[in-house]
Amino acid sequence: MSETFEGGCHCRRVRFRVRAEVLTALDCNCSICRRKGFLHLIVQKDAFELLAGEEDLTTYTFNTGVAKHTFCRICGIQPFYTPRSHPDQVDVNVRCLDSRAADRFRVVPFDGENWEANVETIR
Repeated sequence: MSETFEGGCHCRRVRFRVRAEVLTALDCNCSICRRKGFLHLIVQKDAFELLAGEEDLTTYTFNTGVAKHTFCRICGIQPFYTPRSHPDQVDVNVRCLDSRAADRFRVVPFDGENWEANVETIR
């Protein structure tokens, strides 16, 4: 049974709704996720809806350029992005969900420091 959550950035200009089939988040230790504290919930595009703030989003890319690290240009928070592992999906930062919804998720470590060796384990 799926659950629907809303969330957004710190200044609340960027708002979204996401439907989660499983309440599990990945805690990646790669160079960027470790610094940001991003907890990953990867969903199909039709399970994600941007409610507000498209005009306040900007994007950062590096390395292969496949991942599109989208963040609020006002407050700098990254509530979601397009992940390199699943470029046809959306990766939501569980820490950006409203009402302490992140507390309901089981957090599983992911060794993104060794991304190439472990990417196949992401479902």
